[in-house]
Parts: sequence; structure tokens; C-alpha cells
Amino acid sequence: MDDFNSETDSDYTSYWRDWFISSRGNEYFCEIDEDYLTDRFNLTGLNTEVQYYQYALDLVTDVFDLDCDDEMRETIEKSARHLYGLVHARYIVTTRGLAKMLEKYKKADFGKCPRVMCKSHPLLPMGQSDNPNVKAVKLYCAKCEDIYNPKSSRHSAIDGAYFGTSFHNIIFQVYPALIPTKAYDRYVPRIYGFRVHAPATLIRWQHGQRDDMRKRLRKLEIESGFKDDEEEVEPEDSEEEEEEEEGEMDALENGEMDGGGNNQV
Repeated sequence: MDDFNSETDSDYTSYWRDWFISSRGNEYFCEIDEDYLTDRFNLTGLNTEVQYYQYALDLVTDVFDLDCDDEMRETIEKSARHLYGLVHARYIVTTRGLAKMLEKYKKADFGKCPRVMCKSHPLLPMGQSDNPNVKAVKLYCAKCEDIYNPKSSRHSAIDGAYFGTSFHNIIFQVYPALIPTKAYDRYVPRIYGFRVHAPATLIRWQHGQRDDMRKRLRKLEIESGFKDDEEEVEPEDSEEEEEEEEGEMDALENGEMDGGGNNQV
């Protein structure tokens, strides 16, 4: 609201959507087409979820013309922001909405993955619930397939329902070429160059499970999504060491491992 203190009422009502999109903290939102906003079918059910629904819709569609006090205007403005967010969740899964969000994704407007191994892969906003006032927006990385909190406190206050739980998956269904190769590299804990025993054993076991999965997928002629999928992983340890690690893995699962090892800490 502070951004419009110096503007006239006419400016405020004529360019509400432009103001909303350009306001700090609203960078995740794309502009909803007016045709979509004025089609009542797209707004089905929202009248019961938004206070002063008709006034809020008039404000969003730039036809607001009500002489009211500042307190009432502020209430309507709050409802308009909420209404825009709810409509936004529906709009971004349409063909036009996906195209607009795609452009923002390519420019990394939603931020980049903080995981080092993902090498600054762009993120996508997502919700953990389709119901408003439940969870704040999160950011999804398609490379490591994990979710993160937004860096800015302005963004972390956005309701996750304004993006929904399906958008970040639908965009990769519509644009499959965007699906990145999965991150293969993993961090291995070391102390003075030696791998920490229990985590290293667990990681090798996980790598073995992943390699077995990739072999099964290749037999079924299914693309796993990992880079270098056709390469076979060379065994790093002898058969005797592998047997020893299997025994250590069993002990680890039973909580009996003491953390000892020959070349590991």
C-alpha cells in the first residue's frame, strides 16, 4: 500500500494489476490475462472464499468505483490480493499461464538451487497445499528433486496455495525437454582425506542400489534420467571388502556399528 501513497485514486484503480506485479515481493506472480479474469467460469467457487468478492474483482479488473473510507479500501485491497492469488493458481496451469511461467523460469526469476551439486539450477514455486492459509510457498528443484525455502522474507510470506501443488509437475509434462538430468554427484564426508566410515558405507550401499535400479531400467528400455546412464560403474573395492561392507551395513541397520575401519575414520 505504501507504494501508492503518492498516487491518485484514478491511478490506483486503473493500474492495479500492473502495480501488484511490479511490487516488491510479488516477483513470483505472472500477469493474468484480462479475458481470463472476466470469464466467470474461471472464478467458480471463489465468491465464497473471498471477503467483499465483487468489490475485490472490480479492483483487480480495473473497474472499481466505490467511494469508501481508507479502512474499507484497505480491506478490499487485501481481498483483491487474495483473489488474485487464488485465480493465479488456476491460471498458471493453462496453456497461456504455463508459457508465461516458463519465461520466468528460464530467466531464473524464482531463484536458483542452493545445493552446490545442482550448479545453480533454476527453481519453480510450489505449494504444499491447495487450501489457502495452510503452508507458505516453497521452491522446487527438478535436478535434485528437493524443495527449499525462499531466501527473501517477502517471498516466504506468500501463500503456497497461490501456486498449488501441481503446477511444478505439470510444466514438465507439457515441456518434457525441460526435464534436467538428475544430479549424480554426491558429497562424501571426509576427515583429513579419509572417508568417514559409517556415512561412506551407507553411501556406497545407496550407490549400489541406484546402479541396480539403472540396470533394471535399461533392461526394460526405460530412461532413468541420470546423466551417463549408459556407463557401468566400476567396482572400487575387492570382493572381500564388499562382503565386509555388507556385514557392516547389516550392523549399521541394527545400530551395532562402532565406527571402526581400516582406511576410514
